[in-house]
Amino acid sequence: MFSEEELREISGVKRGDDYVEVMCGCTSHRYGDAVAKLRVFSSGELVISCDCTPGCPEDKLTPAAFEKHSGRETSRKWKNNIWIIVDGEKVPVVKTALLKYYNQSSNRSQNGRACHRDEFIRCTDCNKERRFRLRTNEECRSYHDALANPHWKCFDIPYDKVSCDDDDERASRRVYRGCSRSPTCRGCTSCVCFGCEICRFSDCSCQTCIDFTRNHP
Repeated sequence: MFSEEELREISGVKRGDDYVEVMCGCTSHRYGDAVAKLRVFSSGELVISCDCTPGCPEDKLTPAAFEKHSGRETSRKWKNNIWIIVDGEKVPVVKTALLKYYNQSSNRSQNGRACHRDEFIRCTDCNKERRFRLRTNEECRSYHDALANPHWKCFDIPYDKVSCDDDDERASRRVYRGCSRSPTCRGCTSCVCFGCEICRFSDCSCQTCIDFTRNHP
């Protein structure tokens, strides 16, 4: 998978039959360092087992889920926020060779379409959560723009007529936010899209879209 040169000076390296395990972590200004173990599989899948506290039950986390679990204040930039110890220094995982297989597999799909789960945004007036379906480019853009709006309200939803008086989406529907294979999945790289041409936009100035456009010309 990786050459000796690529893994040289990285702390905690262990090799398996189809994966490489290394020590990783994520730092919160409030809670400090959350230390974990990152497994990089030859398929491109990234799995993190958290050791932030003795007996932490969080296992098989995606990088994004680990970033959130660690309490990182500026989330959604896990490639820069999750670090690896290289020669005694914390280095963002994106600056190592560990993502070379992930970058090749991050656009996986099922049945020919990107794997986008339904997502929810909370109304700033009534505090109810509203569902966003992410099946098309237009739906993804609506969710993307709504997420960037700190004052988003129920009546801003671009489809259907929804008011604050309507039922909470979570209360009215059973929701599985995991993958289609298992409702307990926390979002593996085989079942969840972490960026594709449907949900990233070249005309958007947010850092997420800028990073995607630069890395996927």
